[in-house]
Amino acid sequence: MNDLDYTPETLKTEEARDKTKAISSNVLDMIGIRDGKVTKPGPGISECSEDPEHLYKTRHPWSIYDTSEDDLKAGFERLREQLPKNGWKIVKYGPNESAAESLELTADSEKDRFSINAELLISKGSKRREEPMILVHVVSGCFRAPEGTNLDTEY
Repeated sequence: MNDLDYTPETLKTEEARDKTKAISSNVLDMIGIRDGKVTKPGPGISECSEDPEHLYKTRHPWSIYDTSEDDLKAGFERLREQLPKNGWKIVKYGPNESAAESLELTADSEKDRFSINAELLISKGSKRREEPMILVHVVSGCFRAPEGTNLDTEY
């Protein structure tokens, strides 16, 4: 038995990766920056501590960079405006607790068990940032692996 307050959907890891990739793509569309570069690695799988032999989650950290700080600021603001219109509830918004006090937002999907965290990493005052970017981290809730799946081979 697990300690979750929900019953995890049974899903093949490849399908969960595809779902996560689609959410990341939607987030990128909401940010709306066309001339920046986006990091390439796709979503990965990690264990759910509640039942690591049967449950897993997806994680997809990525960033958009190689564009102006003004474009990044505008893109971050578009994301903040678009998330609620696209089925996301913003649960946290404002400067984070890092030394740079980067602007950060966290949102939960109102239809799927996914959360996103986005951070605007730009220069502050006299502190110049070498590579300004928006860093995005998409994380799913737990999924149940289909019967017979060896999760050890998926991580």
